[in-house]
Amino acid sequence: MLNFERKGNGKEILVLLHGFMENLSIWSDLEPHLSENFSLVKIDLPGHGQSEIIAEVQTMELMAEEVKKVLEHQNLNKVHLLGHSMGGYVSLAFAEKYPKSLRSLTLFFSTYFPDDDEKKEQRIKSYRIIKDAFAHYARAGVPNLFNPNERDILEGKIETALKVALSTNNLGALASVKGMVERTDKNHILENLDAKILVLAGKHDNAVKTEMMIKGLPDRTNIKSYILDCGHNGHWEKPAICAAIINTELLHNLPKHLVF
Repeated sequence: MLNFERKGNGKEILVLLHGFMENLSIWSDLEPHLSENFSLVKIDLPGHGQSEIIAEVQTMELMAEEVKKVLEHQNLNKVHLLGHSMGGYVSLAFAEKYPKSLRSLTLFFSTYFPDDDEKKEQRIKSYRIIKDAFAHYARAGVPNLFNPNERDILEGKIETALKVALSTNNLGALASVKGMVERTDKNHILENLDAKILVLAGKHDNAVKTEMMIKGLPDRTNIKSYILDCGHNGHWEKPAICAAIINTELLHNLPKHLVF
């Protein structure tokens, strides 16, 4: 079973799925700002943190099945599910497989789009360097995921993100990259899911085509989106604002599309 931690005694269960080259420790800045009405379930995805690799190609669907096992082990039948980046891809796969298990789905600096041909080619070209020179791969990539206009302010956060990335099993990272290449378009999930859908995106996110993604969201009353003045890592760059939106949106209601 995947490694996980539970925290809090709130009535609403919020499951947090980290992104690629991350682990459950990434939520430490966000946690203090989250409502006490939440009970948190933080999970290490396969091949990350303390969780074992489960396959040579860790598809999002395979990882979603492992997340479901954790929830079943904890007797959790209806949860709020939030996924950052790759964790968002896993969350979409979970929503496709287990829609009745969700109170809400939050795409946290993630996307429902599949990789385009250029992105797939980049990922495939990265296989060898992830296997043979992982530290170089992490050091080259992690800083680019933060708002380039605030690199000096965010220096400490970038160092933290890099430390987390370097602690990742390189073969776990490789299996996950292979799984991400296989992703398909998940817009149909957003079109059909009955649960509340929340989208948080970064204006300066180099990993997600934010404007295109927001414009492509289905026009449904259960979908709300927010664009923040940050990069790909709202949990480190704007934790208080992100938490305020999560608290208000998942526990209450706000107008439909807002920019912070």
